[in-house]
Amino acid sequence: MTVREHLDARLGADARGLAAFRIALGVVLIVDLALRSRELTAFYTDEGVLPRSTLVELYPAFSRYSLHAASGEGWAVALLFLLAAAVAAALAVGYRTRTAALLSLVLVASLQARNPLVLNAGDTLLWQLLALACLLPLGRRWSVDAVRRTRRDGRRSGDRDGSASEPDRARGFAPALLLTFVVVLYLSNGLVKLRGDAWPGGTAVPQVFRLEHLSGPLGGALAGADGLLTVGTYAWLGLVLASPLLLLFTGRARTALAGAFVAAHLSMALTLAIGVFPLVSVAALLPFFPPRVWDAVERRLDGSAERLRNSVVAVSGAAVAAFPTVPGPIRARPGVGRVRRRLPEGLAAVLLVSLLAWNAMALGLVAAPAPVADAADPTENRWDMFAPNPPNTASLVLATAETADGGARDALYGDPVARNRTPSDARAYPSARWRKYLTAMPADPPDDRDERLGAYLCERAAAAGDGTVERVTVSFVYVDVTLGEPRGEPTAVEVLDRQC
Repeated sequence: MTVREHLDARLGADARGLAAFRIALGVVLIVDLALRSRELTAFYTDEGVLPRSTLVELYPAFSRYSLHAASGEGWAVALLFLLAAAVAAALAVGYRTRTAALLSLVLVASLQARNPLVLNAGDTLLWQLLALACLLPLGRRWSVDAVRRTRRDGRRSGDRDGSASEPDRARGFAPALLLTFVVVLYLSNGLVKLRGDAWPGGTAVPQVFRLEHLSGPLGGALAGADGLLTVGTYAWLGLVLASPLLLLFTGRARTALAGAFVAAHLSMALTLAIGVFPLVSVAALLPFFPPRVWDAVERRLDGSAERLRNSVVAVSGAAVAAFPTVPGPIRARPGVGRVRRRLPEGLAAVLLVSLLAWNAMALGLVAAPAPVADAADPTENRWDMFAPNPPNTASLVLATAETADGGARDALYGDPVARNRTPSDARAYPSARWRKYLTAMPADPPDDRDERLGAYLCERAAAAGDGTVERVTVSFVYVDVTLGEPRGEPTAVEVLDRQC
């Protein structure tokens, strides 16, 4: 093999792998919107905990560029949610793919800017992958675009998705940027983990599973299995440190390594309450799988893929018949077409160099130049999830609404509770978004966020049951759960006491 062939085998991507990446991104966007919609009023309207007046005070730049901050009404935000879901669906099926990716990026950035206080690492990873998606040929295979191109050009073939004439492999800086980005994420996180004691010592994962506020659907079943979790600590640390092999391996070895990463992230989704981060990570890993995997997928889905293709062809034909006067695509002049093709590649090359330089500065491997250091601190923007050591204190919440008839209910969950609750009655946060928002509250001095949270919880508690709500209190409860030591006594710190 030539040097170019070696590079292509490692830094290129199968067009079907990019199609799977596209589909997964679209699905994750819809899942994320569905999860956020549960707290649409709470986090994205003027009736919630962060009205636009407070957003302008805390994040003036974000409020200026967020479409979701144009109105504080719930119906307007709901329309933007529906629009984002429709665009995400277009991305998933590959309809005007690059436009759908760009619009999804704009809508995600706007939504995240509307309430930065509820964001986590998964949100950061999602918008960054969408930005990279805009540079990639995601619509070559398994897409409406591919079928439409085949019909438009009058080509007939036996290919399952009507795109046999399209290249089966994406080459160049754009796919190399995506693959390198994923590897750099894992490797930088692994190097930060090595700077602590918990990961090299095998205690990190057992410690994480003691944190009740991070427990997912199946997390409680593993909380006491310290031996198994110790093995998991070394296995995950070994995986992230071995992540550069994703770029060096090909064939079955790459399949096995990428599959191990996917299995690890799926286990996180089942056991930890960390939002969409595991699902976004799985999407980012799909382009690493080699052609033999996608050949097997196509063989397995042979009949379904053919029926789906025929349906798309029928719908496309019906649309053309219904709107016969719609003009066809305007073909750009040859020079303009070349610029359009080369622009993503040139931008990807610049971003690839920037990615490597930024993460080298974030890890302290090289000093940040003065202009960079003056604008931002790279060390504050590195991938340090649970690194260098996971926390050893579980954070729970007591949110109590007292009613005029002497009763009480949980102001966050809405169910009846004891009027005088003890720290042992504390609960985990209703969602990862609520956990991020509440733990970001300033302890001292109180600001407008405390006032808005109190007003919102009064209304939320009143809507959850009968009776007039007179008072709402919120306390954080901290429990020392350090591995190898007795569980500490819960300590409550009151952060809100508001008369309704």
